Amino acid sequence: MFRKINPILYVIPVFLLMSIVTGCRQIDKKKLEKEAIPVSVIKVKLESIKNTLDYVDDIKAQDEAIIYPKVNGKVIEKTRDEGDKVKKGDVVAYIDRDEVGFKFEKAPVESPLTGIIGRTYVDRGTSVTPQSPIALVVDMDKVKIDLDITEEYLPKIRLGQEATVSLQAYPDEEFMGVVSKISPVLDLETRTAPIEIIIPNSDHRLKSGMFARVQLILEEHKGVPVIAKEAVMGRGDEVYVYIVEGNIAHQKNITLGIRQGAFYEIKEGLKEGELVVVMGQQRLYDGAPVLAEER
Repeated sequence: MFRKINPILYVIPVFLLMSIVTGCRQIDKKKLEKEAIPVSVIKVKLESIKNTLDYVDDIKAQDEAIIYPKVNGKVIEKTRDEGDKVKKGDVVAYIDRDEVGFKFEKAPVESPLTGIIGRTYVDRGTSVTPQSPIALVVDMDKVKIDLDITEEYLPKIRLGQEATVSLQAYPDEEFMGVVSKISPVLDLETRTAPIEIIIPNSDHRLKSGMFARVQLILEEHKGVPVIAKEAVMGRGDEVYVYIVEGNIAHQKNITLGIRQGAFYEIKEGLKEGELVVVMGQQRLYDGAPVLAEER
């Protein structure tokens, strides 16, 4: 005959076994959390990125000219002042000719181009000669920026190429210009060639003498994976990043494209939405446990 075994005797070992397993899992979780490396991550996004050449220079009127008198004498009348509009041939001042043998006759000083008077250099009664500047006339409907391009980048510059212009006077705006002239000759000392960028300025908001930052757009790629340069590790062609999947870090080799400021285009190795480590990756290794915080 078989003895009847109390079912409790089976329940107790099973309960003990489950308790042990649960306890081990809690220990493993705490150990994982203790060993996990804290990192900051960002999501890979598809964006537009540009390869640019950056320069700084002053804005100038597209056309400007200093007006000189043709005779000696004194300024007896000024018909235009700073800010006034003039047309080519308009009189801006009259000179009393100070020459023996000539009867009194006002000698006109005429503007050589259409524009506005940017500056006057004389007052009534000022004695002048043909070498004395009377006024500066500028055509402000368009302004220009002159840049010197090194021979290394000159093959990448073409007529009509776009440039973005930013100014301290308008910090939240960008103005678009185009390359209008490219010198066919390089300076032998600097190995640079001058180019001219023209910017429309019908409202005359851009003033001659303003300080400008210019970005010449060499190429632009739209809708490509872009990441911050701080995420990139390695050198030369051997570059990689760490991505995070399920609180585990994985090393991924990547191929870089063009760079714009603090960001790189990723040609191969990453896709949209992946979480890339941008802080704390110096301690990582492939398969490392991490505590990730998304920025």
